Amino acid sequence: MKENKKRLIIIDSNAIIHRAYHALPPLTKNGELVNAVYGFLLFLFKALKDLRPDYVAATFDFPAPTFRHKEYKEYKATRLKADKELYEQIPKTKEYLEKFGIQVFEKEGYEPDDLIGTLSYLAENKNPDIETIILTGDNDALQLVDENTKVYAIRRGVKDTVLYDEKLTEEKYGGLKPSQLVDFKALRGDPSDNIPGVFGIGEKTAIDLIIRFGSLEKVYSALKKNNSEKIKDSVKEKLLAKKENAFLSKKLSEIDKNVPIIFDIEKCGFEKLNKENILNLLQKYGFTSLMKRTEEIFGKKEENNSKEGKEVRASNLKLF
Repeated sequence: MKENKKRLIIIDSNAIIHRAYHALPPLTKNGELVNAVYGFLLFLFKALKDLRPDYVAATFDFPAPTFRHKEYKEYKATRLKADKELYEQIPKTKEYLEKFGIQVFEKEGYEPDDLIGTLSYLAENKNPDIETIILTGDNDALQLVDENTKVYAIRRGVKDTVLYDEKLTEEKYGGLKPSQLVDFKALRGDPSDNIPGVFGIGEKTAIDLIIRFGSLEKVYSALKKNNSEKIKDSVKEKLLAKKENAFLSKKLSEIDKNVPIIFDIEKCGFEKLNKENILNLLQKYGFTSLMKRTEEIFGKKEENNSKEGKEVRASNLKLF
C-alpha cells in the first residue's frame, strides 16, 4: 500500500450485530440485554486499532422489502425470524455510531451490501488511490474484493478475524476470482438467502464450470453453440432445465453499486469521531473494559500522523 493512500472502512452493521449476539453469552445492563452491542463494539474497536482508517462509514438494513423480494418473492423466505432481544439491540448500536460521529447509511428497497458496494464505488470514483476495507460478519461482500477493496471478516466469535484480498478470496473459492462469485452463486445457489441456483449443481461442479468457461453467460453460450462436449450430459440437462433460475439467481446475488444516495466522504473523516461521547456512552452502559481500547485507538491515530506512524501503518496490516 502506498504511504499516502487513504483508507475507508465501511461497517456492515447488521451482519456484525447478528454474529455478536450469537457469539457472546447474555450480558445485561440496567435490565437490558446488551451482548450484541458489546460484541459489535469489541469488533469495531479491534478493527479501528488494526486498520487505522482515515474515514469510517456504517450501513444498516432498512426494515422493508427490497428490490430482490419484488423480483423473487421467496427471497430469504426460509430464514428464521431473529430473537426479539437481538432486534432491540440494533437501535442501541446505531445510537453508539451516531454519537461517535460515524455516518450511518440506510435506504429503503436496498440491502446493506448494496450500500457498501455503492459507497466503495463512489469513494474510488472520487479518489482512485483510496483503499476500502469492509467490516462484516458474512462472505457476501467478497464479490467486491479487488485491487483497492478488501474484506475484514469475523471468522469465529468476534475476535478471530481474517482479511480477504484477491489472492485469499481465490484460495477460499477454489481459484474463482471475486468478480466470479455471482456466477458461482448463480449455479450453486445460496441456501442462506434461499437463492435457488441450478438444482443438482454442487459447489465443485459450479466452480469447475465457471473456471473453465469464465462466466454464467459463457457457460450457456457454450451449450447453445454445442461447444460443451466436456460437460457431462447429466450436467447439461440440469443447466438447460433450470436456465431461468440460474439467471435469476445471478441477478439476486449481484450487489448493486448504484444506490441513489448522497455520500460526502469528507463527512466520514476519522477526526470527526467524538472521543468524549464515546467514553460517556461506554460509561453509561458499563463497558469500562472498552474505555482503555478507546484510548488505544485515538493514541494509535495520533501516532499515525507522524512520519514514523505512516511507515508503521504501511506495513502493519497483514493477512492472517
